[in-house]
Amino acid sequence: MAENGSSTTLGATTIATIAQEVGVSTATVSKVLNGRSDVAAGTRARVEASLERHRYRRRARRASAEGQIDLVFHEFGSDWALEIIRGVEAVTTLKEVNVLLSQLSGARRPPQSWIDSVIARRPLGVLLVMCNLTDQQRQHLQRQSIPVVVVDTDSASAASVPTVGSNNWNGGLLATRHLLELGHRRIAIISGPQDVLCARARTAGFRCAHEELGIPADPGLIRHGNFHLDAGYTHGVELLSRPDRPTAIFAGSDLQAMGVLRAARQVGLDVPGDVSVVGYDNLPVSAWIGPALTTVNQPLRDMAGTATQMLLDLARGNALPTSRIDLVAELVIRESTAPPPHP
Repeated sequence: MAENGSSTTLGATTIATIAQEVGVSTATVSKVLNGRSDVAAGTRARVEASLERHRYRRRARRASAEGQIDLVFHEFGSDWALEIIRGVEAVTTLKEVNVLLSQLSGARRPPQSWIDSVIARRPLGVLLVMCNLTDQQRQHLQRQSIPVVVVDTDSASAASVPTVGSNNWNGGLLATRHLLELGHRRIAIISGPQDVLCARARTAGFRCAHEELGIPADPGLIRHGNFHLDAGYTHGVELLSRPDRPTAIFAGSDLQAMGVLRAARQVGLDVPGDVSVVGYDNLPVSAWIGPALTTVNQPLRDMAGTATQMLLDLARGNALPTSRIDLVAELVIRESTAPPPHP
């Protein structure tokens, strides 16, 4: 047994082995393993290189009824996040595992202080939602045998990171194809932020649906929002006030779609009589608003539950059959879409 109770699952490699190879003390190796900042950069690099060569890992712990996982969002506060939480709790409640909930105030990468607190708590594992770790941060947690799984609608995680996502490109295709099949030819999209891959994928599906029918997508009808109500309302008012307004809007999220519905009322238009609206996510509220929202079902609870089970399997030391699972997105047709009005 090495310093701080550290050991390895591979051969006879210990902290002492690493320390001797690099020419430093075991305390220095322990500091690097624990992500401490009080190690010179050059020394840290040599220690980490040696750890990687030896594929050093602390011995995995088995999940127990007293265990806890960390559930970390890049941000939360909407029904979208609640669906993820419900999916996680459906699994952890059965397994008698606790959940520690936190968020990164919109950041896509956690700070070093977060890594330090995770290592100090030693949870069974970490479940990240729409955020990810740097390679170095991931290595720190791996060496502590703290597994990480990502719920990532971006579909952008590295192959080495166990990830559950959904097919955003196909979702954008289905939503737009539905509107085109109804007869709409001036279709706008209010997607998410341009730097978020899932938003770009949905927009790519939107463009592809136009290309299938040989109908050019008007670049002037492509907008980028933030997936929230305010963006749907602001862009919706601007689009629907144009003399050449669109007859349909694919809002890119249910919250943005709700903002578009308010914008339509604001400018005196009927949905779906004057303009059709499609959302994305299929949040529970989308079936209860008026009119009930046509939307793309992104199986958020299933995504979260699948990722949680993967994380608990890793915590028990079990290998995963695959590191990437993409669940199917499906169109749910309700009352907010209809053929375009006659000219």
